[in-house]
Amino acid sequence: MAELANAPAATQGGKVVYTAKTHTTGGRENGMSRSSDGRLDVKLSLPGSARIGTNPEQLFAAGWSACFESAIGLAARKRRIALPAELAIDAEVDLHMGDGGYFLSTRLNVSLPGIARDVAQSLVDEADQLCPYSKATRGNIDIAINLV
Repeated sequence: MAELANAPAATQGGKVVYTAKTHTTGGRENGMSRSSDGRLDVKLSLPGSARIGTNPEQLFAAGWSACFESAIGLAARKRRIALPAELAIDAEVDLHMGDGGYFLSTRLNVSLPGIARDVAQSLVDEADQLCPYSKATRGNIDIAINLV
């Protein structure tokens, strides 16, 4: 049984190409998180806290925006469209408190300067279909993807 508990799940029938592993202690209030390869080693803190450290919402925003930008790159390469060096994504992750407890909402503000707006929008739309973070959150949280 222990072997099955540690085995990566292929929930959608695909081959696992990478597994991120982290060890976290202390939670968001006074925690720390380290990756198994040592490349990530961060202190965690509450949003707005004076304590040094990042919070899970910032980590989520960084991860999603990086993945989404790569998905735009993939969509552009398929169409042989050169992307501007100034391509940028400003990600915003809101932590809400409601009657049912805490929940998230997000905005990805995508800047593709020098690309015709209709072409840029089609790249953003395709990236939304390709990006694993977009797939994972679709239908689960409020999301706005804006071409700015």
